[in-house]
Amino acid sequence: MKTLYLIDGYAQFFRAYHAIRTRMTSPVTGEPTNMTFGFVGMLLKLLKRDAAQLKGDGDPAYLAVALDVSGDTGTFRSTLYPDYKANRDAPPEDLGPQVDRALKILEILGVPVIGAEGFEADDIIATIASTYSKRHPDIRVRIISKDKDLKQLLGEGTPPTEMYDIHTDVLITEQTLKDELGITPAQVIDMLALMGDTIDNVPGVIGIGPKTAAQLIAEYGTLDAVVKAAEEGKIKGKRGENILAARDQLPLSKQLVSLRHDAPIDLDLDKARTDNLKLADLMPVLRELGFNRYQDELKALLGENLPEPTAKDAKPVQHPGSAFGTLFEQAAQRAVEAADGDYHTITTRKELDTLVQRMKSAEVVAIDTETTHIRPMLAQLAGVCIGVKPGEGFYIPVRSPDPKSHLDETTVIDALKPVLEDPAVAKVGHNLKFDMNVLRNAGVRLAGHLPDDDRPAAGDTMVASYVLDAYRSSHSMDALAMALLDRQNISIKDLIGSGKNQKRFDEVPLEQAGPYSAEDADVTLQLDLALTKELAAEPTLQKLYREVEMPLVDVLAELEYNGVLVDPGELDRQRERLQARIDGLTKEIDDAAMKALGRTFDYNSPKQLAEALFNSPEHEEKPGLGLKPLKKTKTGFSTDAEVLDKLALDDSIDTPIPRLILEYRQLSKLVNTYLVALKDEIHPVTKRIHASFNQTVAVTGRLSSSDPNLQNIPIRTDIGRDIRKAFVAPPGHVLITADYSQIELRVLAHLSQDPALIAAFHAGEDIHTAVAAQIHGVPTAEVTREQRSGAKMVNFGIVYGVTPFGLARRLGVSNTEAADIIDGYKKRFANITTFLDECVQQAEDRGFVETMLGRRRPIPEIESNNPQRRALAERTAINSVVQGSAADLIKLAMIDLHRRIREASGSDPLAGTKMILQIHDELVFETPEDKADDAISVIVERMEAAMDLRVPLQVDAHAGKNWYEGK
Repeated sequence: MKTLYLIDGYAQFFRAYHAIRTRMTSPVTGEPTNMTFGFVGMLLKLLKRDAAQLKGDGDPAYLAVALDVSGDTGTFRSTLYPDYKANRDAPPEDLGPQVDRALKILEILGVPVIGAEGFEADDIIATIASTYSKRHPDIRVRIISKDKDLKQLLGEGTPPTEMYDIHTDVLITEQTLKDELGITPAQVIDMLALMGDTIDNVPGVIGIGPKTAAQLIAEYGTLDAVVKAAEEGKIKGKRGENILAARDQLPLSKQLVSLRHDAPIDLDLDKARTDNLKLADLMPVLRELGFNRYQDELKALLGENLPEPTAKDAKPVQHPGSAFGTLFEQAAQRAVEAADGDYHTITTRKELDTLVQRMKSAEVVAIDTETTHIRPMLAQLAGVCIGVKPGEGFYIPVRSPDPKSHLDETTVIDALKPVLEDPAVAKVGHNLKFDMNVLRNAGVRLAGHLPDDDRPAAGDTMVASYVLDAYRSSHSMDALAMALLDRQNISIKDLIGSGKNQKRFDEVPLEQAGPYSAEDADVTLQLDLALTKELAAEPTLQKLYREVEMPLVDVLAELEYNGVLVDPGELDRQRERLQARIDGLTKEIDDAAMKALGRTFDYNSPKQLAEALFNSPEHEEKPGLGLKPLKKTKTGFSTDAEVLDKLALDDSIDTPIPRLILEYRQLSKLVNTYLVALKDEIHPVTKRIHASFNQTVAVTGRLSSSDPNLQNIPIRTDIGRDIRKAFVAPPGHVLITADYSQIELRVLAHLSQDPALIAAFHAGEDIHTAVAAQIHGVPTAEVTREQRSGAKMVNFGIVYGVTPFGLARRLGVSNTEAADIIDGYKKRFANITTFLDECVQQAEDRGFVETMLGRRRPIPEIESNNPQRRALAERTAINSVVQGSAADLIKLAMIDLHRRIREASGSDPLAGTKMILQIHDELVFETPEDKADDAISVIVERMEAAMDLRVPLQVDAHAGKNWYEGK
């Protein structure tokens, strides 16, 4: 018998998550894995049940996963009843990433994932069960669930639909339902309506649970008959009274629990066949996640011996217990063990000199540093790791618990400096800019790391991985070793521990530190060989790597080393000023609360604030203002910034509480997140903030910053912009801020070749006014402020897939008016519409899109049957091309200016200039005050010439004593 298995995705995700409460993490990526472990175990157990079908030896089996897809207004049930599922708590923070990982696993396997906007997974399952039982009478539908709502589907079709609880190995049929509850599947809906559902917030009859509801339906036959019996006094006492009290809402409850059979979905059975699953492709994922037990199960399932990992593998241990026994055992946790390889710790001058000679003659030298701190500008060198041949590695300690057992830092650096600074000796590292600045602080300027035809193996393996596959879940050395080398490295946590008991690396005994460190160099070398080969097979990506991303490593290392000078006194002055206002606000809020409510409340508590705003004034315990709630979350009425802003602007509300709370929150965030935190980030010696600039994080190619994130410093309000006053130039210098104007719109004009947009840029017109004139068919002089605002929103939103709903919210107009604006834009700028469609088509045809320089962004969700995920994929495809191309352009400008600055000397306008920050489309420089005007001219000239587009690039640049004045 052919079998179609249908899985409610989120139901299984939650069940697996709560089955293992002990925190589990991947030994490679560090991501949480307890839910993923349980879900993969469920899939493998299901596939093992039908192993013969899986191998194609029997009638085929089919498998699909159904997901809830909420539209802009939720599901059709929340439209019927806004309080539907209102009692549900927000999902745990560590569940979201695991859901993403589980969906990725389903994608790798080739399991169809199906959803439809506005419908829940149960409706998808109901639609498939009813449709396919009619289309394919030779297929039995089996639902992997024990959910009571789905029992209304039992017995449907021929052969009859069944349910299967895979965790307890229990089959649920029409007969078992009859035996258990005494009702038929057709009566389940009436039973559910009568009992209600506290989890989904479906109203029912007070005091009636599942057993009583089933008994009443079994006795009287239908819900209407039960109500009639209560009306006639046949159901007596409190139960009868409760039924009568609830009778008006029971039809609604029945609608809410009734599954729809008309979801707009389609399932391709050929794609759902289990014998077409790409099971072998799952093996690298299992290794990366540390699911060693499942690797053995997968091999057995495939009936063949897959190649073993090339290095030591994890040893599984049993979880002490879980709700589902052996199905949810703990993932393997690897103990510290010696690394596989010919690894040496260099402790004598003779050994060091011999190694230096080998480095000089090596084709490429792998370089890594071990340090006392994770931030390079705060770190001291603990040792240098060197690799000269695959399978071999060396560690040269300079700090350890036993300093007399090895060479000192001066001796080691003096010996290594000539070869490390020799550009003729090719170097490769992993996250090389970290090592470059550690070595720079030790007196070494690394050279020979930029790849070219003479040094093809030079480079950075983390950056190479990012260029080849920006969508990879992690570019860490451990993750890449597992993915590319089938190798599990020694974990750093095994050496230094974690939390308050964590040690510095120089406190680790050499017998442990040596193998770990030498392995780092060896693995870097082996990864380099693999990634260099992959890049050679992709000429466009190789060019991007060599000419953009690797030169950018030098630029970012320089930015991080330079840092930006910060005035702590200015931070203190701003903090004191804002704190005084915050103290005043607390009194104003309390006074306003006493006047309006007759009580005070904790305005730092969203729950108490919601009660104060939305409870009725007549509420016995906690009277409120009785305002109309604007938005609801799973935990109650929302009091987020959007809600408070709307309430503050509502003239009909005669209390200042919403406005005061909004200001209190904004000021508190400025003080705690920026003014206090930024002061803590000032380097004790340089007095600068040395942020990290992340090159391998954003899949679009954009840069980000961290420790601290300077890109998040607010600029939309005057009080937020004031924070920039604390970022200052040293005496005799100024800060220059150079900002690309409307860079993404200019890139869009170039890529789309739209004549109207190109003409507007060449004419030097205000682009938003020009676009508004085109949309509305009026002269530019007659464009109203509202029309320009609408055009501006569309201009900036078009590459993000702006919708009428989203535009309407931003502009405060109706959905119809917003749709008219978007339609007018698409008609007037037809080439842009064509270009956007071509981006989506490229994603469909190739599975990825490319920027102007050939950077790839995989779009796997473009094939999704889930309409919501598909729509997001289309928006992502468009945005990635435009935003990624703009990111490429800015990187080219940074590389060019970096080279220009390094070459400058004497009277050159850029002599003495430092590039210190990159913030989105903006570059910040520190330059001698007497050269500021000339420096601005050169900077603007070089930035505007970074890329040859069909429209002119425009850069706005200004100088000032601080970042605020420079802007």
